[in-house]
Amino acid sequence: MSAAALVLRTLAGRGETLAAAESLTGGLVAAELTSVPGASRVFRGSVTAYATALKHDVLGVDGALLDARGPVNAEVAQQMAAGVRRVMGADWGMATTGVAGPDAQDGQPVGTVFLAVSGPGGAGNVAALRLNGDRAEIRMESVRSVLELLSVELRENARAQDTEQNGGN
Repeated sequence: MSAAALVLRTLAGRGETLAAAESLTGGLVAAELTSVPGASRVFRGSVTAYATALKHDVLGVDGALLDARGPVNAEVAQQMAAGVRRVMGADWGMATTGVAGPDAQDGQPVGTVFLAVSGPGGAGNVAALRLNGDRAEIRMESVRSVLELLSVELRENARAQDTEQNGGN
């Protein structure tokens, strides 16, 4: 089973929804998710905020943060994931931002990628990657990695909920 199918099946079983905020992946995360039959039960949609201004205007990323650190930043990814959850009315949000190449951007070398997931009750995680390869390889590895990051977070979140429901340890 593909990572996208696994994530969608897990979320469907929990009655939860998902949205994506994409920059360097340019819609590839959404394409991967919607290639799975039945994705519409879980996947609410995506925002491809390729332009830095859209990260602020649409997703609500702090403008001062973008000015100070640029769009390729862990905190930007985190705010993108939280923002797409809010904009799309989803339980879970995921985000990709980075430099796929061919040139460095804002002092960040090609292959610098930040991924984030944001979920209910403060659940979430951010990952910083240094990827090798050409533009297409960096973008596809970013898609694979953000789906894996979400999958891990869903497992951790399920464990935490089980612990709460069972009264502790």
